[in-house]
Amino acid sequence: MESVFDRLEPLLPRVSKPVQYVGGELNATVKEWDATTVRWALMYPDAYEVGLPNQGVMILYEILNELSDVLAERTYSVWPDLEELMREHGIPQFTVDAHRPVGAFDVLGVSFATELGYTNLLSALDLAGIPLHAVDRTEEHPVVLAGGHAAFNPEPVADFLDAAVLGDGEESVLEITAAIRRWKDEGRPGGRDELLLRLAESGGVYVPKFYDVRYAADGTIAEVVPNHERVPYRVFKRTTMELDEWPYPKQPLVPLAESVHERMSVEIFRGCTRGCRFCQAGMITRPVRERSPEGIGEMVQKGLEATGFEEVGLLSLSSADHSEIAEVTKGLADRYEGSNTSLSLPSTRVDAFNVDLANELSRNGRRSGLTFAPEGGSERIRRVINKMVSEEDLIRTVSAAFANGWRQVKLYFMCGLPTEEDEDVLQIAEMAKEVIRAGRQVSGRKDIRCTISIGGFVPKPHTPFQWAAQCDPDTVDERLRKLRHAVNSDRSLGRNIGMRYHDGKPSLVEGLLSRGDRRLGTVIERVWREGGRFDGWNEHFSYQRWVDCAAEELARFGVDVAWYTTRERGEQEILPWDHLDSGLDKEWLWADWQDALDAREQDDCRWTPCFDCGVCPTMGTDIEIGPSGRALLPISPVGKGSPVSNPAFG
Repeated sequence: MESVFDRLEPLLPRVSKPVQYVGGELNATVKEWDATTVRWALMYPDAYEVGLPNQGVMILYEILNELSDVLAERTYSVWPDLEELMREHGIPQFTVDAHRPVGAFDVLGVSFATELGYTNLLSALDLAGIPLHAVDRTEEHPVVLAGGHAAFNPEPVADFLDAAVLGDGEESVLEITAAIRRWKDEGRPGGRDELLLRLAESGGVYVPKFYDVRYAADGTIAEVVPNHERVPYRVFKRTTMELDEWPYPKQPLVPLAESVHERMSVEIFRGCTRGCRFCQAGMITRPVRERSPEGIGEMVQKGLEATGFEEVGLLSLSSADHSEIAEVTKGLADRYEGSNTSLSLPSTRVDAFNVDLANELSRNGRRSGLTFAPEGGSERIRRVINKMVSEEDLIRTVSAAFANGWRQVKLYFMCGLPTEEDEDVLQIAEMAKEVIRAGRQVSGRKDIRCTISIGGFVPKPHTPFQWAAQCDPDTVDERLRKLRHAVNSDRSLGRNIGMRYHDGKPSLVEGLLSRGDRRLGTVIERVWREGGRFDGWNEHFSYQRWVDCAAEELARFGVDVAWYTTRERGEQEILPWDHLDSGLDKEWLWADWQDALDAREQDDCRWTPCFDCGVCPTMGTDIEIGPSGRALLPISPVGKGSPVSNPAFG
């Protein structure tokens, strides 16, 4: 299979950031096409700078390429300037590894972290010469397979997908690869449909074409049923247990161009049982599965040796909740003390933070700001969302940090939450002011900073809020205006408070897509044909384009944008994703939704008796937590000033 690079290269001086298209990154893999049997093109449907650091794609890329007869390459969305030139010169969507045409691969695996990447998928399909609609594809075209969090409701893009996988991908990509290999070895019996049937009958791969959807007169779904005897009624998510057996990525990719994360990352555990009702990631990744301290230490060491990065991110949904986080951070801080290697955690829960932990993370002298996510401004709204952090806890925590030398704190919140009133949002300003007052008091300094970052709430499938009415953009924007006024009402404090927020319009479109059904396929295609690209980027997003296209395309179905977004659902309504099983019992989700309306909290089942969410018995899994009592693996001493012992990165 020939490379298209000879035709692509002359165009690169005419586009922005051409280095993102050339490939050749450290730890990238290029294999001989004819020496392999099954070939995957893995796509993150966003720009290179966002897609390359994605852990999910990186893990699957490495797992697949470890198989001698399997080839995996990466492709990302091209910016509109290059897309125009590619169309003009007849250059297809290509991989960055060997610049092979995406349309020649067996599988195009697309990882959707957000629904706003849907139009980018259509661009890639069209550039690759792959028919947009799955029904029009033949054996000559790749199987278009979706994964990622947004794949837990793939119905809005069902017309464009051949299949979707729910949950963890490590084992499922190997099983899909084995099925394709067998099908090819047998001479491709039954053609494309037989391959898809083999995938679907496993129960772990969703093939939309084998399910029929019927709608009721009021626009709701009447039923979703299989249309083939070999296809199960429900499709189950995949859960990878024993993370220590999957220490990927072992050879993390090092970007050539600037990317959003310039660090080596290790996932220290997967899943979360805190029960935040707004958090889809926490709900769909249950149960908690921890990586051992020695497993973490080995991954960090090998990753640093393979990359030369100087920062290690210890990642999970709530990293400080690892049962041995103190031992892990101290062990790593001891190991790399005196080197250039620094440690970082993502946003930390207030009740999981302590100064000792923060000191270990900053032992090498890199003391940046601390980040916490109260999510709601008032105590009442925090009970609604089950994010029980009291203002007293927050002030006590930040006071300890400021007293120990920190000067900056960032606080994350959401606006537009269920049952929210203006006062709940205005309390954010009061909380930020209290943070400044406390910081000045304990530190004796005036240069204390607090940044409040606010996102619009989007109800998501498989959460207790999947039935909630989404707040309209005008209300969100008005509350944010009132909040800014409240922050600035006292200039002596307000000048030390930064405020970052997005207007409510992108959130409404995300909400339209996140809880949509197959009728939205025509909307997405219409938006794309009218120029929709990179909808997750402010400079490319057009709210009016989405609203206008939705109004025209949905009218014939008797529904509209409000029907999908600002309408509250009833208990008995069939939701578009009800046949896709995340393991969560729908009755439990509804009960938790009722608790939310009454502002009642739910405990974390890691530390309390099981409250029957359904995941463990349904998935045949169990919560896996420490303490393990195991330590970081010993290593040879690291030279001063160098993050690793590899002289190539000295």
